[in-house]
Amino acid sequence: MTINSDNISNRLTVRVTPNAGRNEIIAFSGDVLQVRIAAPPVKGKANKELTDFLSKTLGVRKSSIFIIKGQTSRNKVIAIEGMNREDIIKRLSLQVFGEKGKRG
Repeated sequence: MTINSDNISNRLTVRVTPNAGRNEIIAFSGDVLQVRIAAPPVKGKANKELTDFLSKTLGVRKSSIFIIKGQTSRNKVIAIEGMNREDIIKRLSLQVFGEKGKRG
């Protein structure tokens, strides 16, 4: 997974599937984090749910996560403030591989 970093924030490419049964991180596919979100893609509900879910998963404030590209698309670029690149990868990897390990 590639996370682009600048002086202000780290950026992450996300592919969102709305209307899922629950919020969950599915996988890293190439450089893209694949996420299922329970909320429908209506009036920004899925976007809000995505930022809330990533905030909880990463352990940062909701105000630290921004959708900087793809407001109306399944493909988004997310900016995350207050975390370094290594911590983001570690926490997301634990979520993906920890969940997969429980299922198998």
